[in-house]
Amino acid sequence: MTLTRRSLGLHALLVAGLSAAGLPSFALAQSAEPVTFRYLSSQGGVSPHELAEELGYYEGLGVKLENLGYAQGGPASLFALASGSADVGSAATAAVINSIAGGNDFVAAYPSNGIDDQVQSIFYVLEDSPIKSIADIAGKSIAVNTLGAHLDYTVREALHQAGLPQNAANLIVVPGPQLEQTLRSNQVDIAAVGYWQSTFNGALLANGGVRAVFDDTDVLGEIAGGFIVLRRDFVEAHPEAVRNFVEQAARAADWARENPDEMRKVLAGILEKRDENAELAKYWTGFGVRPGAQATERDLGFWIDVLERDGSLPKGKLKAADLLYQPAGATKTN
Repeated sequence: MTLTRRSLGLHALLVAGLSAAGLPSFALAQSAEPVTFRYLSSQGGVSPHELAEELGYYEGLGVKLENLGYAQGGPASLFALASGSADVGSAATAAVINSIAGGNDFVAAYPSNGIDDQVQSIFYVLEDSPIKSIADIAGKSIAVNTLGAHLDYTVREALHQAGLPQNAANLIVVPGPQLEQTLRSNQVDIAAVGYWQSTFNGALLANGGVRAVFDDTDVLGEIAGGFIVLRRDFVEAHPEAVRNFVEQAARAADWARENPDEMRKVLAGILEKRDENAELAKYWTGFGVRPGAQATERDLGFWIDVLERDGSLPKGKLKAADLLYQPAGATKTN
């Protein structure tokens, strides 16, 4: 059954968010017993830690990854993390913050993706659509991968900045592989393709007949889009393995930025192993994260301010610096 914001309501809000960390030098210490990190993948894409494993960066460092399948979006990933079904979550900033505010003791390990001039979430319409601006999306239907996550919050903020009610648009959940078909068959007015779905974005543009109305950098500026999240008790139980997990993921993100053509080849191999369309890898544009997968206070502070403004987060309850992963003995990063 198709889900809308109305049908899901506050249920999705419990798992909103973001967080990150400063990442120091690469750990080289050996670990006697490998620690298993169970995680969920995203269709059509890859996370830096998945890439790190593919590149062999975790060999001998006591880190073992276990893929549990796919998550429809960040909220589902955070539910799995909170329940103990997974050890690694991945979600948008606002979703992570909301989830922590709701009582989950999570740590934002590192930014998995970001938005900038090269990597963006884009809101598309068909070429003959009368929708020309953000002001025109009120009352329209928008296909998103999930509710309570990055695209949902971007729409709310876009409407707020346009002086419109934040619930003025009707969000409809559509899996990433079906976004294009849903738009072209006029089942929705707008299809939102997330920054982590650049492979689907490339295929959509290659087929023509669409145009962008706006993207998330128009609304948010350059900012970390989402974070890899761990439970605090897991971090405390496995400090060395967690440090290696984070540092080598950051190393992989740097490698991908410096070797984009090779990265596309590696991504094609990963998609093929998952029985996904490996041809989509040619459209990959990057993770959009800063060198070393560094986070800034604004990455979190922007959304903390938004959630406080909307009344969904008590003022002063959370501080960005307190949500970020810091290796034992490290100085907090601002």
